[in-house]
This record gives sequence, structure tokens and C-alpha cells, in this order.
Amino acid sequence: VIIHAQLTREDQLHRIKTLGLIPSYFSAHTFFWGDWHRQSFGEDRAGFISPVGRSAELGIPFTVHNDAPVVPPDVMRLLWATVNRETRSGFILGPDQRATPMQALHAVTLGAAYQYFEEDRKGSITPGKQADLVILGANPITSDPNSIKDIPVLETFSRGRSIYRADGP
Repeated sequence: VIIHAQLTREDQLHRIKTLGLIPSYFSAHTFFWGDWHRQSFGEDRAGFISPVGRSAELGIPFTVHNDAPVVPPDVMRLLWATVNRETRSGFILGPDQRATPMQALHAVTLGAAYQYFEEDRKGSITPGKQADLVILGANPITSDPNSIKDIPVLETFSRGRSIYRADGP
């Protein structure tokens, strides 16, 4: 596992694949600090921050994460950032590095469980697994990608037990 793999170069991606490593990208970084990275590193290098698009092309499994408390622990914003790569100023940073909504969801569910050797009990809704899941107010796969960050979490389950409801206990 490589945590915070946001400045990974193309040659390093090939080495990551050869070694069978799994990068975990801090892809919310593109929103929070993408404009600063453009100024500091230039557009080409900044556009390759958290290269989930290239990782997917190369067949490298990856995950994405927030780095709370550095950024809020908001998974919907994380998915939105991974799919859209929009900076605070509205610039699309490395449009070829965007993930599809399905790739982004996989990165925070089954991909994350696999990364921690927990895919036999977490990461998907399957009989016999822990049933850690959320009910969303819209389908992030079919919704407008720009609206993903605004999709509400209606209910959260941990080990099959409801622990949060948007409308109260």
C-alpha cells in the first residue's frame, strides 16, 4: 500500500504495477490544493496528481481516501473530486485522470476492503458479509457527475444495524 500517492510519476506507476502495490490516492487534494499545485509544479505535473485514470488504464487497483482532519471526512465530496477533478477555482485538473463514478465507488468500497485484506467480510453487499453500507438519496453512477457531492446519505448501517438516519433516530 502506498498512502498519499498523489505525485506518482508514470515510471513509478509501472513499477507499482510490477511490484503488485496498491496506491491510495488523496484525490480530494485536487479540489482543496489543485490551484496551488498548478502554480507550484506547473500544469502538466499538477494534472497528474492522484493519477487514477492512468492507474485504471494500466490495470493497477487503487483506492481513494480523505485525510481527515486535513479535509472533512466527506465521502461524497471525495467521490465527486475523484470523478470531476475540479479545483476551487473551477479548473479541471488533469481531465484524463478522472475516474468513472463506478471506479470511484469501487475505490472506496470493495477496493478499500481488498487493500486491507478484508474483502471476504467487507466492501460489497453479499450474504455473510458485515453489511456496512449507506443508503443514498440518488444513484451516483447515473447522476450528473457534478452533483455527486450533493447526494445525501439517508441512512448508515454498521454490521447490519442502522446507526444513522437523516430524518432522525
